[in-house]
Parts: sequence; C-alpha cells; structure tokens
Amino acid sequence: MSTPAELTAPTVKENPSFEILYWVGCAASYDRRAQRVARAMVRLLRHAGVNFAILGKEEKCTGDSARRLGDEFLFQELATANIETLNKYHVKRIVAHCPHCVNALLKDYAQFGGHYEVVHHTQLLAELIRAGKLPAVAAADVNSGNAGAGDVTYHDPCYLARVNGIHEAPREVLATAIGGRSLCEMKRNRANTSCCGAGGGRMWMEEDPKQRVSTQRAGEALATGAKTVATGCPFCLTMMSDGVAANGAEARVLDIAELLVERLGLNPPAAPAPSAPATPASS
Repeated sequence: MSTPAELTAPTVKENPSFEILYWVGCAASYDRRAQRVARAMVRLLRHAGVNFAILGKEEKCTGDSARRLGDEFLFQELATANIETLNKYHVKRIVAHCPHCVNALLKDYAQFGGHYEVVHHTQLLAELIRAGKLPAVAAADVNSGNAGAGDVTYHDPCYLARVNGIHEAPREVLATAIGGRSLCEMKRNRANTSCCGAGGGRMWMEEDPKQRVSTQRAGEALATGAKTVATGCPFCLTMMSDGVAANGAEARVLDIAELLVERLGLNPPAAPAPSAPATPASS
C-alpha cells in the first residue's frame, strides 16, 4: 500500500537541503498510539510548507531514559552516535514532539559537543501560526459553537513545563485548536504541574495500582469537567489515557498536534463502512 502524499516524510538523504530536522523519537517509531501523533505532525508540517526531513533508520534513541535510570555508559554510547549522525548531515534546527527528546538533545548533548537549536513541536506550531503558515481561528468559528473539541484541559508535561519552562506555546496552539475558547485549567499547571508518573525513567517501572500517579493526575484533569485532555508528550499521552480509564471516565486524551489537525480538517476521510452481507433470497 502506498503512503498518502500528506504523510510523506523525506529522509535527510532524500532532502539534503532541509531546514529543520523532525526527530521522531522511540515512542512514535514503535508505539501505534504515538505514531498517530507523528502522522499529525507530518500533516501539519506539509500543510504549512515546512522544508523538513527525518533521519529515518539512522535515528537512534536519545538515551534519555537510560541516563535517568543510571545507565550512563548506554546514554553516552547513544549520544555519541547520534551527534555524529546529526553533524554528518549539518543539522542546525531540530523539532521533537517528545519533551524528553527535547531535553536530551538540547541540554545533555551539549555536554558532548552537540549544539543545536531544539524546539518542542508546540513551539514550532505556535511560530507557524504567528507567521500565518497555519491558519488561526476565525472569530466566526469561536461564536458559532462549532469548535468541535469540547471542554478541554491541558496537562503540562513536567519535562516541558517544569524542566524547560515551556508552557505558553502549547496554550497558544491550543487557542487555535479549540476555537479560541478558554482552557479548563487544572489547579496544578505550568511550572507547578504534576508529573504523570512516567518521567525520570519511571515509564518502564511497575507501580502499586493503588498509588499510580497517573490515576491521581487524570482525576485532577477530569475534576475540571473537561471532555478532552490535551497534552504534548507521548509518555503523558499513555499515562493519562490509562489514568482516565482507571477513573472509569470516557474523556478523550489527545496530543495538541492531533487537536490542531482535527480543527483544521486535515484528518483523512473516514474509510467507508463495509457493506452488509447480502441477505439470501427466501425460497
């Protein structure tokens, strides 16, 4: 089956004159749910006319989780290999939708000679909206009640908001994604956000079901009355989805890029329902 044109992501070899490298990350490489975020991001980049490329099979894990869990040797092995690849293709600017990748590429890699401009995908999307390359919301849409996202709250990923101080760009993009309406803010937000329970390598550890941080944090999100929980991290996406289910709720959990794609009508048309089997003629 051929890949739709709007989902085509050229590699650095196919597009050596790229201006920004899209760092896909481990989650979007292997997890089906996170792959939907990467597809949404590619749709938005192509819709905005961004000259981008990916490393493809040459991209390795950043090593963030390995370092946070104490495996410094593995981290340095991965970082050294990635820096060599990034330098080979003369990468200057990187966008990633995972705050853990952003943190590693921006802060950890600089310790080993890897110096790049690294932005979270919400920062780039906000920049594209400001530049008019992605449409902002029309006032008529705000008043028409057709925003379509329902009441939305935003869970600040801790590696984005607490560690790197990025909390306004996501809200700027959400303002477009939800038709200019106000967010249902949780009490703990921005720099005072609560971790979803996955950061620092805990994504890979077992937790006592009665004490899961994700269940508590999802409870805070649901207490706002929101029908949609937005976030900007594949780890948070998994943990908040599990937390919403553990609370017995049916709220949607979506990445901001997915909400924006939905808002801009860039989702592919739904596949036609299979036709019902023919009813045998009565004899």
